[in-house]
Amino acid sequence: MRVLLSVLAMSFAAVAMSSAQSSSKQVFPGANPALPFSAAVKADGLIYVSGTLGSGGDVKAQTKQVLDNIANTLKTAGTSLANAASVTVYLRNQSDFAAMNEVYRTYWTKDPPARTTVMVPLLNEGLVEIAVVAVPNGGERVVVNPSEWSSSPNPYSYGIRTGNTLFLSGLIARNGKDNTPIKGDMAAQTKAVLDNGAAVLKAAGFAYGDVVAARIYIADQAAFQDMNKVYQTYFPKDPPGRATVKAQLTSADYIVEITMVAVRGGGHTAFTTPAADGKPGTKNPNLSSAIKAGNRLYVSGILGNTAENKGDVKGQTAEALVRIGRTLKAAGYDWKDVVDAVVYLPDLTKFNDMNASYREPIGKDFPARATVGAGLMNADGAVEIMMTAVK
Repeated sequence: MRVLLSVLAMSFAAVAMSSAQSSSKQVFPGANPALPFSAAVKADGLIYVSGTLGSGGDVKAQTKQVLDNIANTLKTAGTSLANAASVTVYLRNQSDFAAMNEVYRTYWTKDPPARTTVMVPLLNEGLVEIAVVAVPNGGERVVVNPSEWSSSPNPYSYGIRTGNTLFLSGLIARNGKDNTPIKGDMAAQTKAVLDNGAAVLKAAGFAYGDVVAARIYIADQAAFQDMNKVYQTYFPKDPPGRATVKAQLTSADYIVEITMVAVRGGGHTAFTTPAADGKPGTKNPNLSSAIKAGNRLYVSGILGNTAENKGDVKGQTAEALVRIGRTLKAAGYDWKDVVDAVVYLPDLTKFNDMNASYREPIGKDFPARATVGAGLMNADGAVEIMMTAVK
């Protein structure tokens, strides 16, 4: 597995990736067909680049390697790093944050993309993994920063809008005017984060009713419900698709970080995963199983644990995908429409077990994907999978 991933990470820059067309997406395969994800997928005005993992050297060397590989992947897909809209940086070590930033900022000296940075376990010797969503050459890309806020102290914009879609950076409990931390417990910090989100949304002409997907990173699983109580007040009806996982944040001052995607206009439709017998599923007050906005379907992080498959990553991956399949079908989508995925796998030694089940329902033309070792909110959960589909 170590060799396969190292080859993949280093080969994106060297391998000419052919493209395969389906009805709604253009797929740029990865260098190694044994791994069930594509280097990138282009669909509906966006390019999704898989989490690209560093290999060898310190974090500065790996950050450069990863960004150079992503630049070549984007070039093959018809765009460039300058057109990146949203970036997720996964670091192994909090102590590497400053060094990663030192290299990262040289790739965007002006108008950097929205960005989320969290610390999670990574595969093999990787110190950094980076996933990107970009706009094709010629596409609209507008930087969004609230006018009354100071510039970010790190190399990211608070939001990037392309057309009717807004990507927000991972937001923390920080005062936008002077960049000082807003200290407090989980409830206080969640409120501060979501108030910051409201400011970014407003600056772009959006509101919370436009949010279709969220990823929440919390440092303390015991405070999960404290976060939910506050979060629900911002989304009283048809909350966005969501995944919440445990991760270390960039500073001990912060215990929650939230990143969001919003889509304005055209109407949103919320879906709840149907039960196995076809009856309506049970709604979750904290999230919708999926939100359809325009051509896209944003599917929440879905678990697959049952009383029978406790600790069985293969079994839980298979069941999670069965549930995702029912969700896709309920919204009028199929596996061929999936363009992007995130797999949260607390025990990364089970990577091959997860892949064995993951590839079965998709079969070919795999979506872009990142796989990281974040902790789950369900103690019996061994894997959680979040997806985006385009039709």
